[in-house]
Formats: sequence, structure tokens, C-alpha cells
Amino acid sequence: MTQPAKRFVLDQLDKAGIAANGPLPTDPRIHDDRLWSRLLRDGTLGLGESYMDGWWDAPELDQFLFRLISANIQGVFPKDLAVMWSIARGRLLNLQRLRVSEVGEKHYDIGNELYAAMLDRRMIYSCGYWAGAADLDAAQEAKLDLICRKVGLQPGMHILDIGSGWGGFLQFAAERYGVSGVGVTVSKEQAALANARTAGLPVETRLLDYQALTGQFDRIISIGMFEHVGYKNYRAYFEKAASLLRPEGLMLLHTIGGHHSTIHGDPWSEKYIFPNGMLPSIAQIGKAIEGLFVMEDWHNFGADYDRTLLAWRDNFDAAWPRLAGEKYDERFRRMWRYYLSVFAALFRARNISLWQVVLSPRGVRGGYASVR
Repeated sequence: MTQPAKRFVLDQLDKAGIAANGPLPTDPRIHDDRLWSRLLRDGTLGLGESYMDGWWDAPELDQFLFRLISANIQGVFPKDLAVMWSIARGRLLNLQRLRVSEVGEKHYDIGNELYAAMLDRRMIYSCGYWAGAADLDAAQEAKLDLICRKVGLQPGMHILDIGSGWGGFLQFAAERYGVSGVGVTVSKEQAALANARTAGLPVETRLLDYQALTGQFDRIISIGMFEHVGYKNYRAYFEKAASLLRPEGLMLLHTIGGHHSTIHGDPWSEKYIFPNGMLPSIAQIGKAIEGLFVMEDWHNFGADYDRTLLAWRDNFDAAWPRLAGEKYDERFRRMWRYYLSVFAALFRARNISLWQVVLSPRGVRGGYASVR
């Protein structure tokens, strides 16, 4: 099968202006001819795994992937078994609720030292806001302040952060806006470091599933967590948020979004990066909030994620000499660089977006003034 598979893949690359072993830094260097059959059999899973295995390289990895994605090469490949299995699991199971802590254990708990080296000084693991920002620290601070202004934080408010990570937003909001708050995460490593970093502030991070939350809050924030909720649980997520938010409160949802409604994630990303992750669509969010919230504002700045991901990759590359070892081996390095590069390429191609959605329980009297 190798020769027919090779001809098919090379034809698709040629249509995209890509030459295997070509002269451009965006052309892939092929090190193993088993690649062609693997790509036909395993699709995007095979593309990522074969890179991890060293079967191919590209000097400008993100630009090569951007060209693949922009040409929609995946769309002309036959549907592979990995995608069909992912669809079947999405239909038959509700893994996001059956395995609530899996993404924490397999992604967020792999080492605070890795994330501290890769992220900004506040350890914000979501898209920065680059309008007027010169570096990653400034872009993340601008994003945090944008959120605070969008929900109108005032001193004395009590806020909730669903999926609060290493506590960066809670710390910022408490220091700059004088609020108190609670954050929840399913990552043990995040919870421990978040509480250490915010000691002395009127905030706490709980190791807790969001469905176990109780209480009432003036504002609810959720930054980069909704991608782990799962389409079967979108309605229950917003029902829970509605029960926790005071009648005159506001909620801000910050999430990566897809442009088509799906019931599964990408097989490679599901297997190696975000177990059970999937991207919501506008239609899915709209249906899930119906009768619960009024949509006050919808802001898309997905193009900023490209620059954020490349900044993370630069930090990761710079830190690799001190990270490398038994815990993080060469295959991990290639996996992580592929992850950061392919997501940068997806945002650059505008195949996926980054949304901030402001919601109110009953509509802001007199109207909501959009903040940018």
C-alpha cells in the first residue's frame, strides 16, 4: 500500500503548494517512508504521532501546519478509524462526567515547573489580549483587566472562578479590584500552588468539581474551562452557574470555540493533550443558555491566540535544557511543540476562535455597554 498511499498524500501536498523534502522551511523533511500509509490510516492522529516518533520534521513547523490546514487537506482524506471511534465515544458515553478528574491528572498535573517555565509570571494558561501589549506578561495582564472591566468588578464583591487554574485571575482581581472569591479546579497541582500564591488574599482555590459548588456570587468568571465540559453537559453547566449567580450579577465565559457543532474532539489532542476535550459552537452555547441568561456581549479575539501560543513555545524551547530529563523526554518535547504549533496554526487559519461572552440572568437594565 505504500506507493499508492505515497502518491495520494504527495498529490494533496502538491495542491497545497507543499513539497516533501522541498527547499522551503515550510516543506516537511521525511525520515520514514512508512509515514504515507500511516497518514491514510490514522489521519490527524497519525500526523501528530509520526511527528512525535521522528518520522518527519519541518523547520517552520507551525507554518507547515498552517498551510495544511488552510488547504483543508484533512477534508479530502477518507474518514479514519480514530475519528469514527471519537464520534462513537461522544455519542455513547459522557466521559466528561464519568472521568471528571482525568484532564486534571493527565494534563494539568504533569508538573508545575513546566507551566511556570512556559507561561507568564501569573501563570495564566489561556489566550492573551495583545492590543497594545508588547510581551506575554503584558498581554495576560491586559486580558485579566479586560475581564474585570467587562463584568464591572467593584470592591467588596464576592466572585467565583470556575476552572481557576493556578489562581492568577483571583489574585489579580483581589489585588487590583478589592474583591473576595472562590476558585475551583480538578487539578491537585493547580490547587496547591494557587493557594500558596494567593496566601494572605481573601480568595481560596478548592479542589472541587464545579457541579458540587454551593453559595451565591456577585460575578462568575470561567476562563478556558468550558472546553472540558462536553456537549452533553453544556445545559447543566449553565443551569449550575445560573443557580450560583445573584439576580443582578454577570457571568463571563472565556472559551475556545469551533465554527461547526461537533460531539467529539480531535483524536490526537484527545489522546495526548486534553482528554475528552471538545470545542463548543455558537449554536450549542446559544441553545444551552436559552431561558437562563441574556447574552449581553460576544467578543472574538481568536487571532491573539496565535501569538500567545508562539510565546509559550518560545518559553518552552528556552526552558527545555533545564526541563529535559527522565520526566520530560525527547518524545514529550516533540509532542509539546507539536501541540503548541498546531493550535497556533489553527487559530492563524481562523479555523477556531476565542470568545468572551458576557451573560446576565435577566438583562442589564438600560443596556450593557461593551468593553474592549
